[in-house]
Amino acid sequence: MSALTLAVRDSSTMLRRNLLHVRRYPSLTLNLLLTPVMLLLLFVYIFGDAMSAGIADGGADRSAYLAYIVPGILLMTIGSTVVGAAVSVATDMSEGVVARFRTMAIHRGSVLIGHVVGSVIQSIASVVLVGAVGVAIGFRSTDATVLEWLAAFGFLTLFAAAVTWIAVGMGTASPNAEAASNMAVPLFLLPLVSSAFTPIDAMPGWFQPVAEYQPFTPAIETLRGLLLGTGIGHNGWLALAWCLVLGALGYRWSTSAFRRDPE
Repeated sequence: MSALTLAVRDSSTMLRRNLLHVRRYPSLTLNLLLTPVMLLLLFVYIFGDAMSAGIADGGADRSAYLAYIVPGILLMTIGSTVVGAAVSVATDMSEGVVARFRTMAIHRGSVLIGHVVGSVIQSIASVVLVGAVGVAIGFRSTDATVLEWLAAFGFLTLFAAAVTWIAVGMGTASPNAEAASNMAVPLFLLPLVSSAFTPIDAMPGWFQPVAEYQPFTPAIETLRGLLLGTGIGHNGWLALAWCLVLGALGYRWSTSAFRRDPE
């Protein structure tokens, strides 16, 4: 059996293992999914008129604000969901499962690949569920073409893979699941200080660089442009660059920590 065939076989086995864990213990996924849904409903029905009036210079339009925040909520869903990957990896590392895998004749990278692919599938499924909630309360994407919809789906998958590698790196570097959960908090908090809920121009001048020069803002603007059929400008290239940088950094971080012999 070739090395590639061995890697694919073992990675598929690890993927099935992680998907079985999600099915048997859905509470973590549901808890992580509940937060973006609650924020979506909160900002639309409680703050929607006030926020839309501020953005539109006095013209309150809850439906317009719904269209504005859904892309940010979808990317926040990915950031929230991948926290589960960090916790799952840290649990495997701290409870001796990985130590046992090291003694078996399996491809070493398959353990991490199984976590990453499983988390990406879970993230996309969560995005679909949150998107369905958005559609149920009135979100429409009538101006986007089929090509833009396909590009949006591909971008969501790429972004989920990049952020998942960062989360896996956090999991391999954490001594236990609790530490991994705490370390992964920025993946959920960064969308809150981006253009997800309000334009950057409406923020205080001293805070605007914080919101602008971070990975979630160009990603949100890119997805917003694709879903609403508007221009994305330079944000598309910035978002793709962030995906490549985060993916490469997370891959290097997680694989180097995983290959390190336990003390």
